[in-house]
Amino acid sequence: MQGEQVEAAAGLPTFADVARAAERIAGAAHRTPVLTSRTADARTGANLFFKAENLQRAGAFKFRGAYNAISALGEVERARGVITFSSGNHAQAVALACRLLGAPATIIMPEDAPAAKIEGTRGYGAEVILYDRYSQDREALGRSIAGPRGLTLIPPFNHPDVIAGQGTLAQELIETVGPLDVLVACLGGGGQLAGCALAAAELSPGCRVIGVEPEAGNDGQRSFRDGRIVTIPVPRTIADGAQSTALGDLTFAIIRRHVADILTVTDDQLVETMRFFATRMKLMVEPTGCLAAAAVLNGLVDVRGKRVGVVISGGNVDLATFAQLTA
Repeated sequence: MQGEQVEAAAGLPTFADVARAAERIAGAAHRTPVLTSRTADARTGANLFFKAENLQRAGAFKFRGAYNAISALGEVERARGVITFSSGNHAQAVALACRLLGAPATIIMPEDAPAAKIEGTRGYGAEVILYDRYSQDREALGRSIAGPRGLTLIPPFNHPDVIAGQGTLAQELIETVGPLDVLVACLGGGGQLAGCALAAAELSPGCRVIGVEPEAGNDGQRSFRDGRIVTIPVPRTIADGAQSTALGDLTFAIIRRHVADILTVTDDQLVETMRFFATRMKLMVEPTGCLAAAAVLNGLVDVRGKRVGVVISGGNVDLATFAQLTA
């Protein structure tokens, strides 16, 4: 309770917010399955529990945070509309949540985002505005559009209701399988990792929470070890959902308090993990969705003899790209 009081005083979300988010999204978000693999257990010497958020609505965990944040808005704000910026999964999540809640959606997406993510976002009825992620500032672009139109900006990770919504996936995982020794989550801007860390600290005390990001985009690892937010250029990686350049101030504060370590994996390890999921578990998982599993399956996390939660964050990948990478 003392920890929650400190976080609340600092304006950070707490586990109480995660619990409220679970109530808000009940009936809208899927309670995704927890999968196991004897092959993965034998390879790692651990009991692994994969939280399959690739089977979530809109194909990724992002629906949890988006629906929670948009449902918390007042009627007037929803009627005016919502805007966000995203490489794809938050984009689709916001578009679908807005459709379900009767709010217009405007989404700023990089022009090189996977075609399936752009098409999916438009398919949910959102207006899509494309930009060059290497030369334009998406946040500045978002603010320049939001102000004149009177839109509410729901960022992809640095928002209390988004963080709380993402934490519901870890809450469900622990409620399903019981206490964990280790929880490994994917890391881009930090919404998933921060939310999961809040849930694990409350529901499975002593659980080590570890974040995993692409080697080319190690801003989170550098920030964690330097004790300050480090900003990097847009990373070149196949993990398009983790091409963020810096953690948010909210996510960083929670990660510093509750996360044990942040690791990185290579694009080759992500491809190998995509193949593992496809061949051994019959799952289509996007590169970003493989971050946590890649670290575990490649022995980067000490899991032998332990009960380990592993987040599969999403499955939105173009079929042609999936076939090319996993062939």
